[in-house]
Amino acid sequence: MREIVHIQAGQCGNQIGTKFWEVISDEHGIDAAGNYVGDSALQLDRISVYYNQASCKRWGWGGC
Repeated sequence: MREIVHIQAGQCGNQIGTKFWEVISDEHGIDAAGNYVGDSALQLDRISVYYNQASCKRWGWGGC
């Protein structure tokens, strides 16, 4: 297992970081609430690189 450290600093860093997570979420079919809304098995293929699935079946980095 590898770890990814994501650090955002300042206004520019926050804007870039926000856009990064928007793009990653879109690529994997995850909506803003953490629900999978995609239509392809490929979207879930390596989703665990960035996300963990919570017990309530939502994807994200936190709990339910």
